[in-house]
Amino acid sequence: MGMSKSQGCFGYPLSIFFIVANEFCERFSYYGMRGILILYFTNFFSWDDNMSTAIYHTFVALCYLTPILGALIADSWLGKFKTIVSLSIVYTIGQAVISVSSINDLTDHNHDGTPDSLPVHVALSMIGLALIALGTGGIKPCVSAFGGDQFEEGQEKRRNRFFSMFYLAINAGSLLSTIITPMLRVQQCGIHSKQACYPLAFGVPAALMAVALIVFILGSGMYKKFQPQGNIMGKVAKCIHFAIKNRFRHRSKAFPKREHWLDWATEKYDERLISQIKMVMRVMFLYIPLPMFWALFDQQGSRWTLQAATMSGKIGALEIQPDQMQTVNAILIVIMVPIFDAVLYPLIAKCGLNFTSLKKMTVGMFLASLAFVVAAIVQVEIDKTLPVFPKGNEIQIKVLNIGNTTMNISLPGEMVTLDSLSQTNAYMTFDVNKLTSINISSPGSPVTAVTDDFKQGQRHTLLVWAPNHYRVVKDDLNQKPKKGENGIRFVNTFNELITVTMSGKIYANVSSNNASNYQFFPSGIKGFTISSTEIPPQCQPNFHTHYLEFGSAYTYLVRRKNGSCPEVRSFEDISANTVNMALQIPQYFLLTCGEVVFSVTGLEFSYSQAPSNMKSVLQAGWLLTVAIGNIIVLIVAGAGQFSKQWAEYILFAALLLVVCIIFAIMTRFYTYINPAEIEAQFDEDEKKKSLENSNPYIMLGANSQTQM
Repeated sequence: MGMSKSQGCFGYPLSIFFIVANEFCERFSYYGMRGILILYFTNFFSWDDNMSTAIYHTFVALCYLTPILGALIADSWLGKFKTIVSLSIVYTIGQAVISVSSINDLTDHNHDGTPDSLPVHVALSMIGLALIALGTGGIKPCVSAFGGDQFEEGQEKRRNRFFSMFYLAINAGSLLSTIITPMLRVQQCGIHSKQACYPLAFGVPAALMAVALIVFILGSGMYKKFQPQGNIMGKVAKCIHFAIKNRFRHRSKAFPKREHWLDWATEKYDERLISQIKMVMRVMFLYIPLPMFWALFDQQGSRWTLQAATMSGKIGALEIQPDQMQTVNAILIVIMVPIFDAVLYPLIAKCGLNFTSLKKMTVGMFLASLAFVVAAIVQVEIDKTLPVFPKGNEIQIKVLNIGNTTMNISLPGEMVTLDSLSQTNAYMTFDVNKLTSINISSPGSPVTAVTDDFKQGQRHTLLVWAPNHYRVVKDDLNQKPKKGENGIRFVNTFNELITVTMSGKIYANVSSNNASNYQFFPSGIKGFTISSTEIPPQCQPNFHTHYLEFGSAYTYLVRRKNGSCPEVRSFEDISANTVNMALQIPQYFLLTCGEVVFSVTGLEFSYSQAPSNMKSVLQAGWLLTVAIGNIIVLIVAGAGQFSKQWAEYILFAALLLVVCIIFAIMTRFYTYINPAEIEAQFDEDEKKKSLENSNPYIMLGANSQTQM
């Protein structure tokens, strides 16, 4: 059926613009929701990092397992168009449910700002996520294949361009939503109590999903819709099962070998189906190594974001949060896809190189492997700057003189003299078993021995303020502050209790000559207020910190200036991150180039090598490789407890390199086919057969005519 001229646009069927717009809204909706999901788990439900990560990865894996279901429904029952519409409705409901689940006031009957029954919220959000996984997964294999269906024979070039446009829509959607949804999340909203606005942050993606559905339905009149062709997956499974069973039955030498193991199904199934399954099996066989690529690719959201949290976010005048680094991937995609399509591929073709789909995919795997080598190098650079924390039976001590006189401290193997209000340059490391004696003294006074049960594997601060007065504080910070935040604690030198309020967090009742626990704050300048019965009314109680960068920790000492008003001194405990996040750009660049040549090409290759009635089956197979990749990350990260993060990166890079070589060898034996030609041949043969059956004489006559 030819497209009428009125429905074409730039030589493309007009219908595909509706499909691309639908994909843009759907991806905005999905990535917007997924981007804040892990924070929703940790902040709203107060789950710990491990629980949240596990649920998150399970959800992502589910989203890539449900496509099999979607392909089944589309191919055997509803057809692609109706499947997309009905599952989009399920999807929109799911988004709405999770948005409702985050409304605090839903169960907050006493209006104290916390939900009275969390299980209701958890149950609702799990139902929402299940519906979303079914919706997004179910329509995934259908939308791209449905787009491919809109093209005629002979429009291969345009169809390939469509897959690139489709990929661009995905990334434009995800780019915008990863920038916008976090902004919505930090707004304050609520009926009775104000807090982080998850209902809005989930609600906007829900609204966009509804828009996606409406846009898709609007194009209904223009689409080419094919009838569902029966339960293809079931047929395929039965045919393969029969072939294996039949081959097993005839395994003795008496039976002649057949060319292909699937040929053992010819007794029961027609040749057309068998040849179609052969095409699918040959592509599926090539898919075996692919999950390893996704295992590396999907670590941008987990490992690479954690790496960014140990880096400095100052790039010129900008300051970037660790979880915003993921947008680099989406930004680069939007730039790279057109460059590859319009510049690089034509150049390679001009040089007379045959850069086939499978060669592109091999290059993509190699680039992703390189990206992880670069990530490991960056990690080694970061490790050089990280503070050393005590391991095993080591302990660390730093001394802080909070008094008005100079103090001498003798530690095993070293003698330290500290002026008033000063500290040792660094934490000193000792073996807990060899820690003999620590003595403090000041000129002209007796020596005091420090007795304390130092805890192994811990950092300690020794506060000294007079010859026989000291206190050992166990620091509750044994790692760099997470998520690039800054740890702040206060030391009180007043005689009475003090309470400090800083950016909404309270350090209550810090006792005299003692330190509070650390609390954590994002970067920037923070104001704080000190209150105590000892502060005269005329004094100014408000102070502010210096500019906090990423990943530092400070002790703020509160003392009386000239015996009346309070003043504050700061001491550095852990220095801020120094390695710049811009250093992550090369690894993102390599991974993105790898993604462009691997992922876009893979989608288009899967479509071009599949027989018409099995396009969704192959799309589902392709998405299944993503799900398995996510599962590999969970296994490798869980099993290989590496002491050094760079070692894990190198392991992943090496695994992918090995897989890449295997894949390259496998592709040498693959021959490209044109499924349409093969099917046309079958149509021809069937026509001949039916003509012969109806009138054998005509055929003979016709044949002799042509021979003459």
